[in-house]
Amino acid sequence: MTRRILLSHLSLMLFVLLALEVPFGILYARSELSRFSHTAQQGAMTLAEVCEDKMEHGLTSDLPELARAYGQRTGSRVLVADRRGTVLTDTVAHDLVAENLSAEPDISSALRDRPAVSTRSDPSAGRDVLFVTVPGGSGDTVACVVRTMYRLDPLKERVHTTWLVLGAVGLAVLAAVSLIGFALARSITRPVQALERATAQLAEGRISDPPAADHGPPELRRLAASFTRTATRLQRLLQAQQAFASEASHQLKTPLTSLRLRLENFEPHLAPCAQDSLDKALGELERLSRMVQGLLALARLENSAIRPEAVDLGAVVADRAAIWAAFADDQHVGVIVSGATAVRVWAVPGALEQIIDNLLSNALRVSPPGTAITLATLTVPTEGSRTPPVAELHVIDQGPGMSQPERHRAFDRFWRAPDADHDGTGLGLPMVRQLACASGGAVTLEAAPSGGLDAVVRLRCAASHTHREHVDGTQKALSAR
Repeated sequence: MTRRILLSHLSLMLFVLLALEVPFGILYARSELSRFSHTAQQGAMTLAEVCEDKMEHGLTSDLPELARAYGQRTGSRVLVADRRGTVLTDTVAHDLVAENLSAEPDISSALRDRPAVSTRSDPSAGRDVLFVTVPGGSGDTVACVVRTMYRLDPLKERVHTTWLVLGAVGLAVLAAVSLIGFALARSITRPVQALERATAQLAEGRISDPPAADHGPPELRRLAASFTRTATRLQRLLQAQQAFASEASHQLKTPLTSLRLRLENFEPHLAPCAQDSLDKALGELERLSRMVQGLLALARLENSAIRPEAVDLGAVVADRAAIWAAFADDQHVGVIVSGATAVRVWAVPGALEQIIDNLLSNALRVSPPGTAITLATLTVPTEGSRTPPVAELHVIDQGPGMSQPERHRAFDRFWRAPDADHDGTGLGLPMVRQLACASGGAVTLEAAPSGGLDAVVRLRCAASHTHREHVDGTQKALSAR
């Protein structure tokens, strides 16, 4: 954020500097050339008047000395020609004396009493020069022509120096703006970074470094104060929930156990016609006990911050399948284990056992006699060579299955299918999802090819330290929820 604010300030200032300095530099270069040309033309016209006067008085021999003195004083090359365009003197090329230059454009224009000023490249000098050619005469009579040539190197050096000064000024302004922008950006981003740290701490369950409410702009100060109040209240609520989860197990188990014993003690004294009502009451009491245990388990899971560990998925699947095989045999349902065996995944301690137990319990409840429940494990590669593959656990039954809306709602707490029996609590699948998410994975319900239900648990394979950091980040995000 600091970088973006600083870049925005620098970009805006750079645009302003370019909009101001570039036109100024171009205007300065043009004005310097115009001023230099005007001065050269005025000097050439003055020299032409003096040469005309010398020629009228028959002092043509004085022209070379006059041209040489003018050239030394102004740093120019001087050429003087008569009314026919014949060169009388040239301060540089003495071999041009007595040659006729009337065919050259500037000489021809001056002989017609029209001054000529132009910039061209001089092959002999190898640089750009300024040509100023003016007529010398009064009225319509042109007695002579004076051509002065100036090197433009000094002018270009002044223009380049000006551009360098403008660039230095621009860099100095950008440096000053950078310092000011950095200070401004830091004053804005420092409270935001403090809020970010506090949010990360809140996600872990406690805030040890609350954001200061006396730094930064007023809006961020109010935000920091509001965040601190909200975080404090959330911490109190979490502490109260944790206290409830730890105490409710002791406070609720005893009355339920006592109620069950009292109901069972009524059995010898009840009439046979009331036996069915007693059995239903005991069944509802058992369901209530399981619901309380499920709620307490979910509360403890949500309030804990257990770090995932590497677990052998194949070994856990084989162990749970062997235990549940006896219950399945009583209902004439088979349990089949297939797929990969040597697969290690990230999971919180005890999560895989609870996930498989809940899924097998649900599958066994809906499986008709003569069918089988399949536990299949496989490894699915992911995109990118640095990303560990994903292990999938499929628990497939051959029951009636669920519709798409029912599969979507199956993870809601206390929800049960309309045709489900009354023994379930509606907390098994929510607990499975919570355990999977706490392990850095996910769980979905899909339609099985045989018409039943396919519960798919996806967990990251324990293949690198990089994934451990990913799981830790997922754990923090779950704690925040």
